[in-house]
Amino acid sequence: MLLPDMPARRGESYPRLDFVLLGAVAALFSLGLVMVASASMPVAERMQLGTFYFALRQIIYLGLGLGLGLLVLRVRLAWWEQCSLLCILVAILLLSLVLLPGVGTEVNGSTRWINLGMFRLQVSEPAKLLAMIYMAGYLVRRGEEVRQTSAGFIKPLGLIAIAAVLLLMEPDFGAMVVLVTTALVMMFMAGVSVWKFAALIAAAGAAFAALAISSPYRMQRLTAFLNPWDDPFNSGFQLTQSLIAIGRGEWFGVGLGASIQKLFYLPEAHTDFVFAVLAEELGLAGILVLIGLYAFIVFRTYTIAAVAEQGGNRFAAYLAYGIGTWLGLQALINIGVNTGLLPTKGLTLPLMSYGGSSTLVTCAAIAILLRIDYETRCTVNSLPASGTAAAKRRRVAR
Repeated sequence: MLLPDMPARRGESYPRLDFVLLGAVAALFSLGLVMVASASMPVAERMQLGTFYFALRQIIYLGLGLGLGLLVLRVRLAWWEQCSLLCILVAILLLSLVLLPGVGTEVNGSTRWINLGMFRLQVSEPAKLLAMIYMAGYLVRRGEEVRQTSAGFIKPLGLIAIAAVLLLMEPDFGAMVVLVTTALVMMFMAGVSVWKFAALIAAAGAAFAALAISSPYRMQRLTAFLNPWDDPFNSGFQLTQSLIAIGRGEWFGVGLGASIQKLFYLPEAHTDFVFAVLAEELGLAGILVLIGLYAFIVFRTYTIAAVAEQGGNRFAAYLAYGIGTWLGLQALINIGVNTGLLPTKGLTLPLMSYGGSSTLVTCAAIAILLRIDYETRCTVNSLPASGTAAAKRRRVAR
């Protein structure tokens, strides 16, 4: 039912979906739903929307994400590879549309969303996934050129750079860092030499420093996280409240639903800072479980990528490396922001934070990952992974 193109010949055994990976993803989604419900109740009551308003909306997003994932699961990887150039063009179009007056919606000084009625689409979320598909396709088409020449190394970064500039114009510095870093990791896994990365990282570091110094907004964020207690009621307010929440959690937390910091002390408690609420209510034990689930998903993703690479499906391998890097890196940055190790950025915690865009795109990415695993095991076992119509033609022919 989930994969109608599974081998249908009598006597053939077909690969099953990776239910271990699905179980880890479901555990994170379930834990996230519980924490969103707990963290959002005070906000929902203050806005007179009903106690479980945000939790119910998150359930709807999960349902829509499941439906989208089932559709994406039916799409062959060959189709994504053929459309890889179109994917980056769609990503750039979305990032451009959000900057048009009357199209993009501004929230807290940033224009990152397009209002679709039921929810606001944060365009950086689908743009990141589309950019990864483009990069995987390019590395397959021009892999030798990328590995052998400096010009070949720079070329695929041209369209990525356009997307990065558009993200900075929103501004969304965090999404830009995730996008560029993921693209570079994919290139490294494709065999690009280290010295090219060293030169690029040095140039990028200088550019980031110039960006930080040129913008008072970014400079304030960078300096505030170094010592938030210097100004705990202004620039350091969000971080100090997060640190208080994490400190109150101690070993086993204050108990589910018993957080004090979510009571209008900690801003964005159910979105960017849901980790701090989890740390306060479930303590170090909850944090270790959360980090363990993320580590397992990233490890499983890289294992799927390595098997695909050994099986000769380089597009699948590079895309799986990208998805694993994206999920792991974004989780790492969000946790780093919550604990004061990194400057504050508007990045959600994947599979955990409240939000329609993040939930839908993450479900699509997991579905692509499951498809990669399925097609790879079909290849290893010499089984066909063609479409439903082709399977029916084979049965008729026999």
